Amino acid sequence: MDKEILSDKLAEIVPEQMTFIPPKKCCGGCRRQNSKHDWLHDFPEMQTITNMVEVQFKNTRKGYYVNSNNLELAQGDVVAVESVPGHDIGTITLTGKLVDLQMKKSSFREDTNGGLKRVYRHARPVDMEKFEQAKEREQATMIRSREIAEELGLQMKIGDVEYQGDGGKAIFYYIADERVDFRQLIKVLATEFSVKIEMKQIGARQEAGRIGGVGPCGRELCCTSWMSSFVSVSTSAARYQDISINPQKLAGQCGKLKCCMNYEVDAYVEAQRKLPSREIVLETRDGDYYHFKTDIFAGMMTYSTDKYNAVNLLTISKDRVFDIIAMNKKGKKPNKLSSEAEQTEKEPTFTGELLDQSITRFDRDKSLQSRKNRKSRKKHPDNQDNPQENKAPQENKTPQGDRNSQGKKLVRKDKDEKK
Repeated sequence: MDKEILSDKLAEIVPEQMTFIPPKKCCGGCRRQNSKHDWLHDFPEMQTITNMVEVQFKNTRKGYYVNSNNLELAQGDVVAVESVPGHDIGTITLTGKLVDLQMKKSSFREDTNGGLKRVYRHARPVDMEKFEQAKEREQATMIRSREIAEELGLQMKIGDVEYQGDGGKAIFYYIADERVDFRQLIKVLATEFSVKIEMKQIGARQEAGRIGGVGPCGRELCCTSWMSSFVSVSTSAARYQDISINPQKLAGQCGKLKCCMNYEVDAYVEAQRKLPSREIVLETRDGDYYHFKTDIFAGMMTYSTDKYNAVNLLTISKDRVFDIIAMNKKGKKPNKLSSEAEQTEKEPTFTGELLDQSITRFDRDKSLQSRKNRKSRKKHPDNQDNPQENKAPQENKTPQGDRNSQGKKLVRKDKDEKK
């Protein structure tokens, strides 16, 4: 009988007592992906509510397992869990009350998932050695599987391969725009790699999360670092935040709309509820004003006298807009769009000794600067080495006061007449 099967059966009878040394904490730059913060770990009563734990595997794959052996498990422990077939190696990400909340959020059901699977034990050195050997085969397997899919003429892209902890099963993640018949592919892959094959179709967001990268904000992609579930993003999120609908700027590395556009939508929606409608036209004795733009969080609204162009723009507060709307409902029109208080506001004035000084006091006279430049050219060592180049021909020299060649000719004529 296999030693692993025998040890699993013995573990059901007598739980294995062994000391487990958790991995050392690092600086945070190389922490495991999709790590969650257990904010209830300081409450022991919350940890004993349930014996279910959440186990995270490679990238975004996770599962929920029952701690039937009552092991002392904490976040970050590497454990061996039940799988079909064999066992798998993963890291515990949640324990206690938060596991129940996550299971409800993901609509976890025992019947659809083949019943509850168990946590066998803390990972042993032998388990980790097999796990590392399986991980080393993933890159070569992915390249070879892509070649096989291309030979079979399948319109699909195999984005990643994940081996089970014991190396007896391989999960192939692929992307396809249409439905693909990969029955022949499974047969060829099973013969090629001698493992059980499982195919999983993923979307563009999940592929970006598995590959990883850096976003335009300069940080690691959210889908790679902490996001475990993806929510649909629509262009209405951009409209609420007054973002220009530019597909090139709104799309992420996955080619879909950026997930971060959903982060601040609630704050923008809540702030816009306190603002007047943009469709209302403000009527004054000077003329009608149409909405042009709004600073949502500052509560300042800009209006234009033209409905389609920016003409005579005026920015007023939302309180002033509400007052004008109330006056227009009563049939009254204010003299001007801005209130008297806003008109009396002056620009900030600065006083001090600097006001008495001239702005151009540090500027030098251009004539003095040009003279200094000429002197520096004469003293330049390059010019001293070739003195013949610095000497100008005597024929080009003119007496003082003669500024052109015509003046020279007139002087020579006078001399000839005297002779």
